[in-house]
Amino acid sequence: MKKVIVIGGGPAGMFAALAAAENGQKVVLLEQNEKLGKKLFITGKGRCNLTNACDTEDLFGNITRNSRFLYSAIYSYDNFRVMDFFETHGMKVKTERGNRVFPVSDHSSDVIATLKRELEQKKVQVRLHTRVAELLTADGHVTGVRLTDHTTLPADAVIVATGGCSYTSTGSTGDGYVFADQTGHKLVERRPSLVPFVAQEAYVKEMMGLSLKNVSVTIRNGKKVLFEDFGEMLFTHFGVSGPLMLSASSRVNDAIAKGNLAMTIDLKPALTMEQLDKRILRDFEDAKNKQFDNAITKLYPSKMIPVIVELSGIAPEKKVHEITKEERMRLVQITKAFPVTLTGLRGFEEAIITRGGVDVKEINPSTMESKHVQGLYFAGEVIDVDAVTGGFNLQIAWSTGYLAGNSID
Repeated sequence: MKKVIVIGGGPAGMFAALAAAENGQKVVLLEQNEKLGKKLFITGKGRCNLTNACDTEDLFGNITRNSRFLYSAIYSYDNFRVMDFFETHGMKVKTERGNRVFPVSDHSSDVIATLKRELEQKKVQVRLHTRVAELLTADGHVTGVRLTDHTTLPADAVIVATGGCSYTSTGSTGDGYVFADQTGHKLVERRPSLVPFVAQEAYVKEMMGLSLKNVSVTIRNGKKVLFEDFGEMLFTHFGVSGPLMLSASSRVNDAIAKGNLAMTIDLKPALTMEQLDKRILRDFEDAKNKQFDNAITKLYPSKMIPVIVELSGIAPEKKVHEITKEERMRLVQITKAFPVTLTGLRGFEEAIITRGGVDVKEINPSTMESKHVQGLYFAGEVIDVDAVTGGFNLQIAWSTGYLAGNSID
């Protein structure tokens, strides 16, 4: 029996502790907060999108950083095993749009309660309000940890599952990066991801609070298409947000760090340009004596109409029957490719996850053990791996946590 210390009581840490305990080790789980799973509690707007029910091989297409590194971890504990774990431990799950998996209760607290019960069952010692100051090593092997109160805890193995830099109020203070750096590991630059965008145009801010559903978005860097998808988005006081934009931030993170990107929104993706033109003609026929700005209320949300009028170049008071074909085609073009210039991303305080972290080249993908320090393992968001929204990032946490804990023998 080995003594294992797990640093961090989030999803990766709790799963690592459970796996190590199931493997017959004596496990201590250290958490600096007053309770376990503080960030887990707020995920999915408090509902906890705990994984995705897609085919397991399809998980990798939704992982935007170092998906190949995660092959062993995910196939060791895949999305169906995660669902089965919670079901067999008394928490029913359900699958919603986009194969997103949630507790039937819609309460993330039930996910945490299930994990806590199992930790107690497996006799994992949980120490709250306990923060690690540094890792202790000797002759290339981890020997334990030193706490901020200067006490030391010996260990045969240590699993670092401290999370990233996002949502610092939940305890994601970047400690794991300090531990990795102190023990000679290379770190990839950390940036916020799954985070809203900042936009350049003043008219974006004029539409603050407007949510668009069933729209298609394309983001380009010059002529190169970086992201294209369909879904829901939101205009804010600083730019754009919503599920579609959060996923986009994961795909274009590196590019936007180097400069502005051009985004177009197809407001009517179900219609071709020709079909949309016919639809506009029908609306105009029904309102031929109305002013232009009063004739497009069926086509666009009210908050968007002043902006559409401005971009179309058509005078708002112009009678519909006076609008030329050229002007109408300009309206069609704006509707199919509404322009927004993306200038950057919001900060870590609004990011769901952290991009970057411990370089995967420093970690054995078959065990999650450090290649530099024997007995030291990494799991979850502290590693340079991340994915789009939809339960994929939590799947990474469960899988890497399990593999790290299960690899200690």
